[in-house]
Amino acid sequence: MSLSITLACLITVIFALLGVAKIMALGPMRELAAHAGFTTASYRVIGALELAGAIGVALGPVLPLLGELAGLGLLMLLAGAVTTHVRKGDGLPKLVPATVSAALVAWYLVLLAGGGS
Repeated sequence: MSLSITLACLITVIFALLGVAKIMALGPMRELAAHAGFTTASYRVIGALELAGAIGVALGPVLPLLGELAGLGLLMLLAGAVTTHVRKGDGLPKLVPATVSAALVAWYLVLLAGGGS
């Protein structure tokens, strides 16, 4: 299995789980939404975008353009997450998941653009 497919699988699992948890407004997600200053409804929209990104990345090995667009969309969501954490004065433990996820997505995009090594 190529590295880009492995990364696509990892990214898909991460964002599918996060997206579904936000859409379902599970307790921890409602708490995170409130802390970030989002309504539950707007957090559900973010979850739907994460789930769409996960699906796009999952299809990326077969439809590279869709995978690239989905990855870029996820990077924009992650930039928003990092910005929100910084504005809220959250410490490093709350920044690490978003930054690590952004690094994984960026790595996936580099591999996808380079032919999927």
